[in-house]
Amino acid sequence: MMTAVLDTVQARSPWRRVVQDFVGAPAAMVGLVVLLAIVLLALLAPWIVVQNPYDLMQLNVLDARLAPGSANLDSGYHYWLGTDGQGRDLVSAILYGLRISLWVGIGSALIAAVLGTLVGLVSAYAGGWVDALLMRLVDLLLSFPAILMALMILAWLGKGVGNVMLTLVLLEWAYYARTARGQALSESRREYVDAARGQGISPWRIVIGHVLPNCLPPLIVIGALQIARAITLEATLSFLGLGVPVTEPSLGLLIANGFQYMLSNEYWISLFPGLALLITIVAINLVGDRLRDVLNPRLQR
Repeated sequence: MMTAVLDTVQARSPWRRVVQDFVGAPAAMVGLVVLLAIVLLALLAPWIVVQNPYDLMQLNVLDARLAPGSANLDSGYHYWLGTDGQGRDLVSAILYGLRISLWVGIGSALIAAVLGTLVGLVSAYAGGWVDALLMRLVDLLLSFPAILMALMILAWLGKGVGNVMLTLVLLEWAYYARTARGQALSESRREYVDAARGQGISPWRIVIGHVLPNCLPPLIVIGALQIARAITLEATLSFLGLGVPVTEPSLGLLIANGFQYMLSNEYWISLFPGLALLITIVAINLVGDRLRDVLNPRLQR
């Protein structure tokens, strides 16, 4: 009797079970804490860093390429991670770079999720030639390497945060569309959908109010992993000189700025931004992997 009651409570509160299962994974919790700390530091960067690293009035060329732990001769401030070739404090530059990288990654993933989910639901509901046309477009986009497509699009659009986000949206929406279509087709055969149709509920109310909520778990997992993918792609594009401009730096641009000094043993200029990027991607992937395990019943023990 008690087991039946517990099963009923869990069935009525699936998201509580998801939270409990997520909290029970130490690696995922470490990733979540690290990710929240990174986001908080990025948001508070203008108030906690010692300089705006891209305000020329705050830079001194005499501070260029100082090793980690070096002190500013005027203020006595210690550059704990050193400075780059323009005399920018690397701690300040990394936190400012994280703002751009997170904004581009999260923003593009959310826009792509909305667009791709809408396309997937339309494809599943409309069927026929509409479904065939949309899915062939999805197959076409997924058949090309993402970095190659991004280079082609940005070569035409040019640099800029907005152009990078638009490029990433164009590359990412197809993943959401295919998943949303598959889930919607599966859910449309369920008894609750037949019951809703029998009550005379309009098709779009069924799709939005009944089908979509049951499609969210896999879409949430894809969204978490696509944020990491978008940040990595943006960093790669910025490293290659086709991403964000130098006035709006990201971690990829900071790594590129120090690449020319690697042979002169001034490793810290690229090393610390690279570590910040690595830690961010690993933290997002730990959270995304755990969400995949929790939200996919086939992976549960």
